[in-house]
Amino acid sequence: MAEEVAPREVYGKTLVELGHENPDIVVLDADLSPSTMTHYFKKEFPERFFEVGIAEQNMIGIACGLAASGKIPFASTFAVFAPGRCFDQIRVSVAQAKLNVKIVPTHSGLTVGEDGASHQALEDLALICSLPGFTVIVPADGIETAGAIRAAAAHYGPCYVRLIRGKLPLVFDNAYRFEIGKAVTMKQGTDATIMAIGTMVAPALEAAAVLAQEGISCRVLNMSTLKPIDEAAVLKAAAETGAIVTAEEHQEHGGLGSTVARITAKHKPVPMGFVAVKDKFGMSGKPAELLERYGLTSREIAIAVREALKRKL
Repeated sequence: MAEEVAPREVYGKTLVELGHENPDIVVLDADLSPSTMTHYFKKEFPERFFEVGIAEQNMIGIACGLAASGKIPFASTFAVFAPGRCFDQIRVSVAQAKLNVKIVPTHSGLTVGEDGASHQALEDLALICSLPGFTVIVPADGIETAGAIRAAAAHYGPCYVRLIRGKLPLVFDNAYRFEIGKAVTMKQGTDATIMAIGTMVAPALEAAAVLAQEGISCRVLNMSTLKPIDEAAVLKAAAETGAIVTAEEHQEHGGLGSTVARITAKHKPVPMGFVAVKDKFGMSGKPAELLERYGLTSREIAIAVREALKRKL
């Protein structure tokens, strides 16, 4: 069993490291710092931490003011609240103004678990990817989270780094170096390609292993930068493997699958399959049970690959 690490825990500790390295790093939270793990930064740098209370829209506005003053603000809350409760502020004050604000929500997707539909952000990627100029990252594990947060801090411009509530198995080792806009080949393959983000990268690797026992060779790509997506990697996979399945803990509309389908439809149409939430809200339950109920498993990925291969010319 691979070691499991909570990305939000890594996020909090990486913020502290960045705080020691760069005095311009500041952090904002909306009454959830013990959950988003920004409390680590709060303890180390109280004068550079801004607790705004349950006021997400104000948090974004304050972050914009800090960014306009030359600071590098990281603003965190749950994904259902940012972008959900403050989309207008993000659209007008961050995106249109092209400010150097880093929005890092935690508790995204179904794996929020027992908190239920009201707190399970399944449409946040569609919202944030619709905004011009945003860099959108969905790390696959704790190691990639650390790299993504550092990359976001170094990158000038609006960034959204989507994290989950629970732990994820490590799929990378400490030698891994994250790079914005670059897909990562997790496994080579020739018959089909599985493209996954976040929680679905480990199940994608499991599905590829099962399919290999059936004689099906699957390439697995971690598309952790959803925007700007690595179009060259998508088109290479389409040309070389001839079938693609996407996997994401998000609505089927507006996330990874929609983005990959747009690219392939324009340049290299191939049979595709989409493992995602099918136009439904979530519900209360244990994370593993919810992933099973909504079809976000290695088994469903393998089924989607088999179906795509039946349509392959």
